[in-house]
Amino acid sequence: MNDTVRESLPEFIDHQLVHFRQRYDWDCGLSCIVMLLGRHEKLNFLENFKDICHKGGFGESTWTIDLCYILRDFDIKHKFLTKVFGANPSHVGKEYYKCFNADETRVNKKFQQASLNDIPIEVKSISNIELIKHLAFNGNVILLTNASLLYCDLCKANKLSIELRSCLGLKPTYMGHYIVLCGYDMRIEKFLYRNPAFKDKICYMSFEAVERARKACGTDEDVILIYDKRV
Repeated sequence: MNDTVRESLPEFIDHQLVHFRQRYDWDCGLSCIVMLLGRHEKLNFLENFKDICHKGGFGESTWTIDLCYILRDFDIKHKFLTKVFGANPSHVGKEYYKCFNADETRVNKKFQQASLNDIPIEVKSISNIELIKHLAFNGNVILLTNASLLYCDLCKANKLSIELRSCLGLKPTYMGHYIVLCGYDMRIEKFLYRNPAFKDKICYMSFEAVERARKACGTDEDVILIYDKRV
């Protein structure tokens, strides 16, 4: 990142969120949404959790487009960026998408009807500097990542297993997992994020490491930009 870009950005951003820990092994994306809601909307979401899931039709298999429809229902302005419009056929038969055939019709229909439902989608890859600028001037970001590549530089959570696999030359298995990117620290070149799988804490990870996790095979580089700047 060149010095001119650095000088135009705040050195440190930390969007204050009330952490929410996921309750099941499949609701990380929904838990990310809960973190973005105000107090009354949060209570409404949790009280109507089963109805929201039923309306979405996703059962225990949430895709990024499912999250966008829920964000729309809660009037949260957002934009969905992805490298593939619709259900990516390259995932057929992959172990990490065991429900692909069951989900494909629903997912493709939601993509096709997105513009009619005021859900903006762009087929593009986003760079780290674009993410940093969004965090600085617009708000939070929901990222689909490979959980196997996530860690925290502060508490070292999951870092040892990643380093061990690297030493052994093993490729990490893909486990789709949503997190909320909630800031950055330009001084140490790290993103701040909240992981719904953890208790209340902010994790730090380098720009490059986050990029590897969010661009891993299986993610389709799904990113939801949230326009909720509160500072």
